Amino acid sequence: MIRCRLSVLLAERQLSVQDFAEAVGITPANVTKLKNDRAKAVRFSTLEAMCRVLDCQPGDILTREDVGPSDEG
Repeated sequence: MIRCRLSVLLAERQLSVQDFAEAVGITPANVTKLKNDRAKAVRFSTLEAMCRVLDCQPGDILTREDVGPSDEG
């Protein structure tokens, strides 16, 4: 399962959802979806903008967790 660490990164950088959304060029609703692991996909251009604003690498934002057979669904 892919997890998004956006809430941690925003907190570390003291960025609000609104300020981050404006800097990246996406809606605050989409930032919230990413923060809550409800996004189905993210465009590379959006991921690049997120990395630029957060001064990080894609792997700092997105991580993969192993999921056990009972956790899949």
